[in-house]
Amino acid sequence: MGNIRALGKQASRCLRKTACARVIQMAKPFVSVLIDTYNHERFIEDAIVSVLEQDFPASAREILVVDDGSTDRTQEIVKKFEPRVRLLRKENGGQASAFNVGIPKCEGEIIAFLDGDDWWARNKLTRVVQAMATDPSAGIVGHGIVSVHRDGREQAETLREGFRFQANTMEGARLFRRRGAFLGTSRMTIRADLLRRIGAVPEEIEIQADEYLFTLAAVIVGAQILPEALTYYRLHDGNNFQLASPDPQKLRRKQKSLAILARSLSQELEDLGTDPLVRRAVVEYTEASADQLRLVIDGGWPWETVKTEWKIYGILHPDARFSHRVFKLLILLGALVTTPRGFYSAQRTLKQNGLYQRARARWLPAPEMQHIQKDWRAKS
Repeated sequence: MGNIRALGKQASRCLRKTACARVIQMAKPFVSVLIDTYNHERFIEDAIVSVLEQDFPASAREILVVDDGSTDRTQEIVKKFEPRVRLLRKENGGQASAFNVGIPKCEGEIIAFLDGDDWWARNKLTRVVQAMATDPSAGIVGHGIVSVHRDGREQAETLREGFRFQANTMEGARLFRRRGAFLGTSRMTIRADLLRRIGAVPEEIEIQADEYLFTLAAVIVGAQILPEALTYYRLHDGNNFQLASPDPQKLRRKQKSLAILARSLSQELEDLGTDPLVRRAVVEYTEASADQLRLVIDGGWPWETVKTEWKIYGILHPDARFSHRVFKLLILLGALVTTPRGFYSAQRTLKQNGLYQRARARWLPAPEMQHIQKDWRAKS
């Protein structure tokens, strides 16, 4: 009789566990993975495979690839993965237009973004979905990144502190503008209802359209950043954001996108009723970056160089040592007696000078961002 009772209790526990497992499975949100790509024939397979090999149920996710008018073998390679992957083809128009085509086609409650030249760690989707389930108030989740350099070396960057913030106050805006890099395309996962609230991205933002989405998401609802690196960001000659060389055409395209991005964000934040000081804090780095590229390309007045460089320096290094601030001011005194083009040309030359770089690293290294942990890894 005792054995029968024991077996009954065991069966009851098994049934409860099975029921709980079914509830958890039913509660798991359906996730859309949206991959934007353009002429990534060398990389797109790695991106897709990294999603297919996630430790996340295939039944709980879909994969959409928006091909932005590639002229190489990208489409041919993507088609090899059908029907597990849905290919959306369009004429070339830039990242914003790719998002505008892909997002309305997504059926998931959560949308995770991936650039066609990057790839994910195997537990990426599990971690971001867990984070959103744990914190329903987070509209966007980001995380650390591993930059894969052209020589094969890898550098991981993760956040030390300030993992949860909303950029609708001055404190939140200051946290946001130094943490935005953890919310870029291949890092950002956003709730679909929040994306519907944000609406279409202005299509003139051909580059860095992800910033439009993650900025508004962080202001409207709030962001959470996980303290681990879950994306591999590939540096190569075709990057539109991290430019390998000062290509005038790419620089001008990027400058135009940044300028439109800053104006569009400022207008959207004003429409949302964001405090003017907060609005300024949120967009001023993007504005300054656009101004910096304008000076590189078209030139301008020396005082514009000083103003722009000092603003960027203040945003990136608010805790810089006094000695380094003095050094930066001495450099900017030189900018007052030369043209912007001359200043930035000299700056590029010095960056390529090994002796100068070694001396700087030894005697006056660039200020470290204390909230970011950086770790170099050997070539894999």
